[in-house]
Amino acid sequence: MGEQLSFDAPRGMRDFYPSDMIWRNKVFDAFRAAAEAAGFQPYDSCVVENYDLLARKAGEEVGEQIYHFYDKSERHIALRPEMTPTLARMVAQKQKELSFPLKWTTIAQCFRYERMTKGRKREHYQWNIDIIGEDSVLAEVEVISAACDALRRMGLSSADFKVHVSSRRLLGEVLERSGVPADRHAQVFLALDKRGKMPDSEISAMLADGGLEESLIEKVFQILSLSDLEAVRAYLGEEASSSKALSDLDALFSLAATAGFADCLVFDIGVIRGLSYYTGIVFECFDTKGEFRAVFGGGRYDNLLTTIGGEPTGAVGLGFGDVVVTELLKSRLGEDAVLSRKGIAVGFMCDEQRDAAVKLASSLRASGEAVDLSLRAQKPKKFFSRADSSNAAKAVFIGPDDLERGFGKLKDLQTREEVEICLT
Repeated sequence: MGEQLSFDAPRGMRDFYPSDMIWRNKVFDAFRAAAEAAGFQPYDSCVVENYDLLARKAGEEVGEQIYHFYDKSERHIALRPEMTPTLARMVAQKQKELSFPLKWTTIAQCFRYERMTKGRKREHYQWNIDIIGEDSVLAEVEVISAACDALRRMGLSSADFKVHVSSRRLLGEVLERSGVPADRHAQVFLALDKRGKMPDSEISAMLADGGLEESLIEKVFQILSLSDLEAVRAYLGEEASSSKALSDLDALFSLAATAGFADCLVFDIGVIRGLSYYTGIVFECFDTKGEFRAVFGGGRYDNLLTTIGGEPTGAVGLGFGDVVVTELLKSRLGEDAVLSRKGIAVGFMCDEQRDAAVKLASSLRASGEAVDLSLRAQKPKKFFSRADSSNAAKAVFIGPDDLERGFGKLKDLQTREEVEICLT
């Protein structure tokens, strides 16, 4: 006898039952509404990608992190781990035809083979919003503003989350001012990006392995104590006046105040973003209680298109996964926050009332109502029990007397109030 079939989804993957879809739709609806409100145009692509594209963007070690395979024609392909390389490929393919700047958005299903932790699965959906072909810091402002708008549409406020903002370029200037050679900056970025995920002693060991002497390692940790832009300005001294990175951050916070979301932002020089293609301002959003992983993250990546053969083009974008934010919403709003009653349930007692129920359901649907029509005759108690458990707002149950009168009773399932409704 063969091994019993498991009914579980593959490890790290998810099934979405109707109760799960309510939460997913709440998140997706906010993503789409915020993107549309900010003028982002939707796009999409196939879920598989050329392996060579992913390897060129992330290095050969990418093979350990993604699902990749050879198809029947021996083409090396992979399930996409993120959308940015695909976006870069699509833009490069039609770079001569497109009108820049582009403001594009998508909700993409992504797959990444890695160790699962709280808030991280091997499959997730990610909302991407990107502005391609714009060097102004207003691009960063628009992207972050849209993400904050999405969180507000989900029911959160700036008391629930903060977007931590920094600049890799600014950190590079501060490191150089401290005496850390430019050829060591990438190693410092890589090590500091692990902060919070491992003890500082291990971070120090990584920096030492990267060639930094003890005195410079101490300076690196001192830099992380610079808590605001004024402290950074003082640290840079006379060099601050010529720092474009510093002026860009000044402009971002000023424009955020003008746009009305400055209360969502905090400066955090420790925000690095591990991916090497980021070139300027970077940001990560965290819940204010520190209970979860980053809610979203992104930044400026001006060199990505050139790495795959495209023309040099400024770009800013973010990735916003569905897993962490759904956990955050359930924590802050409550598990039942999305269970609002809506629609009308229509049922009938005997087959003789079936046609009247079908006619009523069709009429209500034509008027814009959502109607759950019973598929068979039922006793009143069973019908109302099912209507109540399905979170219908109202219900109509048609019996012999109702059909004879030509009127049924439309019952509000919360107030229990009834009004007559015509059946003819």
